[in-house]
Amino acid sequence: MPRNANPRECSIAMTLELVGERWSLLAIRELSHGVRRFDQIASNTGASRDILTTRLRKLEQGGVIERRPYSDRPVRYEYHLTPAGNELNDVLLTLLKWGDRHLADGDPPVRFRHSCGEVLDPVVVCRACGEPARQGVHSPTGRGVAGF
Repeated sequence: MPRNANPRECSIAMTLELVGERWSLLAIRELSHGVRRFDQIASNTGASRDILTTRLRKLEQGGVIERRPYSDRPVRYEYHLTPAGNELNDVLLTLLKWGDRHLADGDPPVRFRHSCGEVLDPVVVCRACGEPARQGVHSPTGRGVAGF
């Protein structure tokens, strides 16, 4: 980091420090889909065993996932999202929507259906007024990004 850098402290930076790496988010994706075992998470994400081990430990230390034993001999563990980890599903759905819109050629590679039966189209809105979240947000210091 440059000597004259003065990074802005915010929850986005803190969150990215914990989960903002490809293999971490892909592991969370797999856990969200009910994949619990290390070998299957590694297979479905393409992560090497050593990298995945490091990322899972960090997520566990950060309270995003927890290990639960499923075998005594030998001792083996399954991974489960904590309530905090489950909240990251909203982030993943938003990333999915952005990727579908800006990176996918043609039809999206994966489509999810909501329990109502319609194709899921996640939208972040203000709980109070129902307006899209990217409209009308202002930083309390006046230093925030316009529209965010």
